[in-house]
Amino acid sequence: MATAKKGGLGKGLDSLITNKVGTLGTVETVRKPEPDKDVVFVKTAKIEPNRKQPRRSFEEDSLIELSESLKQYGVLQPLLVQDKKDYYEIIAGERRWRAAKIAGLKEIPVIIKNLTEQETVEISLIENIQREDLNPIEEAMAFKRLLKEFNMKQDEVAERVSKSRTAVTNSIRLLKLDERVQQMVIEDLISSGHARALLAIEDNEKQYMIAQKIFDEKLSVRETEKLIKKLQKEKTELSKKPREDSRIFVYEDIEQKLKAIMGTKVAIRQKDKEKGKIEIEYYSDNELERILELFQSIHQPIN
Repeated sequence: MATAKKGGLGKGLDSLITNKVGTLGTVETVRKPEPDKDVVFVKTAKIEPNRKQPRRSFEEDSLIELSESLKQYGVLQPLLVQDKKDYYEIIAGERRWRAAKIAGLKEIPVIIKNLTEQETVEISLIENIQREDLNPIEEAMAFKRLLKEFNMKQDEVAERVSKSRTAVTNSIRLLKLDERVQQMVIEDLISSGHARALLAIEDNEKQYMIAQKIFDEKLSVRETEKLIKKLQKEKTELSKKPREDSRIFVYEDIEQKLKAIMGTKVAIRQKDKEKGKIEIEYYSDNELERILELFQSIHQPIN
């Protein structure tokens, strides 16, 4: 995981939170909270997740474990939310919110922020990347959304999330995989390294079959790369075979014609694409003389 750069949204979530919740879980002020500054408690039921946030999967066991901690200590780090009038939409902290619901907490601390949709996506993405919460496919989809919806360039996306441009490019390429293979990555049945190797296979069915083989046989990334190179080599050789087969068929046809004319076995031996030799068998001196006389008597070319 690359270290977050300083400056911009990539500098980390802590810089977005000016006040922390005290150990007793109380708000330090009684005045009306100022957006972007004050930590306030709101009803858990009034908070809803952002349906467009990058993260889609949450491990149930991990949530239950966190909920037990929340029962004992409460939510120590506030969520970032936006005021949608009828409810508060989560910008960052959905995992804590889910765990708080499991723990039965009626209220949780939040910081209300006023952000554009693009800033909301960026912060959600940064939070999950910094916490290593996104699987490779979720991360790729988030990068693609920044590129498509907000017309950002890959260099800009890379700078926002403190990653290299190559890392962003390789991440987005995973979305070219067959959907079944993508699901295997999401379920952690194969790694992103395996997935990148599979990009060399264009046929979706073959991609999926090899992905299953990787999982079943517990192949390493290096073993997978060797397997795919071997399959590609076989494919190249196979693509040449039909032309060779057609040439062999022509030779066999000519051999049969010569055999019918000469009354003995004839074989055509190919040395390379342009050269070869013709072998005519004979079984006695008399047969050799007969073949010689046959050549001398032929005045028309063989059809």
